[in-house]
Amino acid sequence: MSARAGDDGPGAAADESRVAEKLAAVRQRMEAAARSAGRRPEELTLVGVSKRQPTERVVAALRAGLTHLGENYVQEAQEKRARIEALLGEAAPPRWHMIGGLQRNKARSALEVFDCVETVDRPALARELDKRAAAAGRRLDVLLQVNLSREEQKGGVLEEALPALLESCAALEHLCVTGLMTIPAATDDPEQSRPVFRRLRALQGELRDIPGGESLRDLSMGMSSDFEVAIQEGATLVRVGTAIFGPRQAGTA
Repeated sequence: MSARAGDDGPGAAADESRVAEKLAAVRQRMEAAARSAGRRPEELTLVGVSKRQPTERVVAALRAGLTHLGENYVQEAQEKRARIEALLGEAAPPRWHMIGGLQRNKARSALEVFDCVETVDRPALARELDKRAAAAGRRLDVLLQVNLSREEQKGGVLEEALPALLESCAALEHLCVTGLMTIPAATDDPEQSRPVFRRLRALQGELRDIPGGESLRDLSMGMSSDFEVAIQEGATLVRVGTAIFGPRQAGTA
């Protein structure tokens, strides 16, 4: 049975040790991938995807040095953030990334939880986030999600509509578009994702000269199965879940 949050027994200690070891292994792989591409490991940010992971595992990773967390659902993130910050006490809290699809009616709640929304894919959502950020007296970092695989069931703006979305976001005073994000089609071969990652990096360069393009410093791409290829193709943010935390638990917040 998994150790419960706050349990200081041997089961909890073993689980914490395993998470710390997995986190260290992921960091080593990231560093190797960066150096193989002639990049500095310091250019990379690891976002631990904590969706449906037990709180004690997430806290273990944070205590081992993880500083960014990614969540797919607003309600799960709300509940988890409160528990995690209570367990961390005075330790610095992580930076929270929204990495799942976001509906406009969840924008206000998202502003209460997340420091960055990586899945902006339409002007209406951008305007709603800007409105909520203005009401909260803050400026929100966002990334534009691009559906390069053109899968109908997947979120993200199509490539040809990306320039117009960027320009519309650039006019919003309370949003700062810091980069682009993509999720390639599922595959067992990481090399199959390389053209998608390469194209996202090319788009970053192509957009430099339009309003808002100068701020596109981040490329969020790569997950547990393909983050090394993503790093070789220019990723600055990689979203890694099971390689750090292990399998997700059904029904776990």
